[in-house]
Amino acid sequence: MELKKIIFFIFAAIAAAFTAPAQEGKPAWQAEKDDIGYTDAVILGLVEGITEYLPVSSTGHLILTNAALKLDADTPVLNEGGVNIMKTPDEPYTLKSLVDSYCIVIQLGAIASVALLYWRYILMMAIGLLGRNPTGLKLFVNLIAAFVPAAVVGLAFHDAIERYLFGVLPVIIALFAGAIVMWIAQRRYDKKGNSGKLKMEDLTLPKSVMIGLLQCFALLPGTSRSMMTILGGYFAGLDEKNSAKFSFLLGLVTLSAASLYKIYKDGSAMAEALSIPPLVVGLLVAFVSSAAAVKWLISFLTRHGLVPFAIYRVILAGVLALALYSGMF
Repeated sequence: MELKKIIFFIFAAIAAAFTAPAQEGKPAWQAEKDDIGYTDAVILGLVEGITEYLPVSSTGHLILTNAALKLDADTPVLNEGGVNIMKTPDEPYTLKSLVDSYCIVIQLGAIASVALLYWRYILMMAIGLLGRNPTGLKLFVNLIAAFVPAAVVGLAFHDAIERYLFGVLPVIIALFAGAIVMWIAQRRYDKKGNSGKLKMEDLTLPKSVMIGLLQCFALLPGTSRSMMTILGGYFAGLDEKNSAKFSFLLGLVTLSAASLYKIYKDGSAMAEALSIPPLVVGLLVAFVSSAAAVKWLISFLTRHGLVPFAIYRVILAGVLALALYSGMF
């Protein structure tokens, strides 16, 4: 699948958000909502699956899609008895806060696709933990070392990031800034003659920690976890293929932790306020579309690098800036 087809599917999914039927036959952008429907779930699953492992920011795309689908209302959600479902003693859950949480949980679909595609590495690490595969044990230790920085920073600033940066304008800024970073990094990498020779199993612990520190920047919506970890792989001496593979496997740890934390924190509220069947459909769509995107990305990176994604991010940021200025968000 060519990049132009991937871009087409992403824009088609976001465009579908604007035309999806909502209340009384109106398009989504004209109607208020109080729940996630099947159409919403399919669109969210498609956006998540395609963008999760591409360096374009799945969280940023989901925030934009939520806005287009009118799933970002700040109206408090109610239980069956008509009483506010409380997030804290002083703050009720809103549709926006619950859908933002679902946009983290839906990552489980993308996680499952990588687990299926890279089961040999998971088995190798499991055997390594039993003391029978030193390479697998080293890879496991490196992944944990790369995961810890984002876990610490994420727990410390989770609420502030969700409260102040889960919006369209911060995503536009991050998309544009990330494009510049990718462009510069790829050009410098190419000037070195694509000298990355290390396999991901050969990474040292300090280099794994460095990749983990870069992953912390991906906590900002619109930045892209995949972008930062692939760049970290470049800086550590990996080639494009191994950088992407390490990013995928690190995503198993990081995204699983984030999703399970969201289920622990907000799962009961989501189950109480949102319809469960559409949420499951979204996970299944994310699983299928993510598997296709993962298999495509490695071959594309090897041939073209990150520059095409930088161009896409600039174009998307410009389109969204115009949409924001025109009052569509």
